[in-house]
Amino acid sequence: MADASPRTDTSTDGDTDEKNLRFEQGQLGIAASDSSDRSKDKTDQKTLRRLAQNREAARKSRLRKKAYVQQLESSRLKLTQLEQELQRARQQGIFISSSGDQAHSTSGNGALAFDIEYARWQEDQNRQINELRAAVNAHASDSDLRVIVDGIIAHYDEIFRLKGIAAKADVFHMLSGMWKTPAERCFLWLGGFRSSELLKLLANQLEPLTEQQLAGICNLQQTSLQAEDALSQGMEQLQQSLAETLAGSLGPSGSSGNVANYMGQMAMAMGKLGTLENFLRQADNLRQQTLQQMHRTLTTRQSARALLAIHDYFSRLRALSSLWLARPRE
Repeated sequence: MADASPRTDTSTDGDTDEKNLRFEQGQLGIAASDSSDRSKDKTDQKTLRRLAQNREAARKSRLRKKAYVQQLESSRLKLTQLEQELQRARQQGIFISSSGDQAHSTSGNGALAFDIEYARWQEDQNRQINELRAAVNAHASDSDLRVIVDGIIAHYDEIFRLKGIAAKADVFHMLSGMWKTPAERCFLWLGGFRSSELLKLLANQLEPLTEQQLAGICNLQQTSLQAEDALSQGMEQLQQSLAETLAGSLGPSGSSGNVANYMGQMAMAMGKLGTLENFLRQADNLRQQTLQQMHRTLTTRQSARALLAIHDYFSRLRALSSLWLARPRE
């Protein structure tokens, strides 16, 4: 009995240790299971958030795409409407505003219509000049050159006609030359080029000239210069007269005087402004006649070289404007 008691105690202790071990393993298993569940829950939550973010991004993308398509459609409709309005302006002399609620005479939008027409005219001129240059380089016959040269001279007649129409709508726009590049405006005279200066530039490009041709060009240059001086003096007198008329409507303190005097002076000023269109028309007539007379004085090949030189000169002025605008600034 004395020997059996220790064995019994040992067995009891062993059973207890085994139970404790199983309990600890069970606790560890439960803890591991809880940790795995929590990790799985976190993963599921991240996935749900990511899916929600993707759905929101897709929704915003669809909205942006829809807005972009609507903007394109609106721009297309506005462009179509503008083209229709310009077509009506050319056919009827009336320009309908984009809102469609009122009609304007060409004085309101004549400048825009002319700018568009001038851009088209310039494209046609570039095409004609390229054709002329190719014919000259290919040593085309005089008859072939004459057809092209006559077409270019007629094309210049067209721009003078368009300027006359635009001047009735907005003479200030035409005189200021806002439809030209900055470098071209620097040399502008009454809405265009000086015929005398152009002839001076061409003198070295047209050699050799016969004595009769040289005399004709010199006489043309002299008469052009005289006409330009006369028109310039007329413009100066008009400006001075306008300044005096406007100053006469001011009161002693510098403000406008009585209403009747003010309205009378402004009416006089408006009447004098009506002569601006006449000055522009005379200047364009001088330019047109200079080109035609030059064409009659020169041979067909000389006229072709002159037209190429004129085009290249104005092309360089436009290129100079582009270089100036693109210059680096500090």
